[in-house]
Amino acid sequence: MNLPTWITVSRLLVVPLLLYGLRNPTPEGRWVMLVLFLIAAGTDWLDGYLARRLNQVTELGKFLDPLVDKFLVLAPLLALIELGQVPAWGVFLILARELAIAGWRVNPNLRGSSEIQGANLWGKLKTVSQIGAIALLIAPLSADWRIPSLVAFWISVALTLISGAIYLLPEKVNQK
Repeated sequence: MNLPTWITVSRLLVVPLLLYGLRNPTPEGRWVMLVLFLIAAGTDWLDGYLARRLNQVTELGKFLDPLVDKFLVLAPLLALIELGQVPAWGVFLILARELAIAGWRVNPNLRGSSEIQGANLWGKLKTVSQIGAIALLIAPLSADWRIPSLVAFWISVALTLISGAIYLLPEKVNQK
C-alpha cells in the first residue's frame, strides 16, 4: 500500500471514536468530536491530492476512498439519529444511495467495465455538503443554529440523491 492509501485507511480509526464520543456527548466532547471529524474529513482531500501529485492513483485507492468516506459520514449520522437531531428516513436516503452507487462501482456486470470509477464533481459536492452538515450538527451550537443545521442536512440529502442520479444516468444513456 502506498502513502495515500495508508492515509485513507487511517481515516477509519476515527469512526469508532466518533461513535463512542457522540454516545452521550457533553459540549466539550462535541467540540472534540467536531475536531476529530474535520481532521478525518480533511484527510480525504489529502489522500486524493497526494495520490494525484505522486502519481499513485490505484484501483485499491479508488475503491477504499469512497468506502471509508461512507463510514465517516454514516457513523456520525447514526449517532445523530440516536440524539434526535436528524430523522432516520433522511439518513436512510443517504445510506440507500451510497449502497447503490458502491454496488454499481464495484460490479463490472452492471457497468460493463472492469475499471472502478472515481467520484465525479457531483459526488465531491455531495461529500462536501455532508461534511458541512455533519459538522454543524456535531458542534454544540446554540438553538439558533438548529434550523440552519437541518437545512444543511437536507441540502446534503438532496445533493446525495442528485449525485447518485447523475452518476447512474450516463451509464443508462450509454447502454441504449
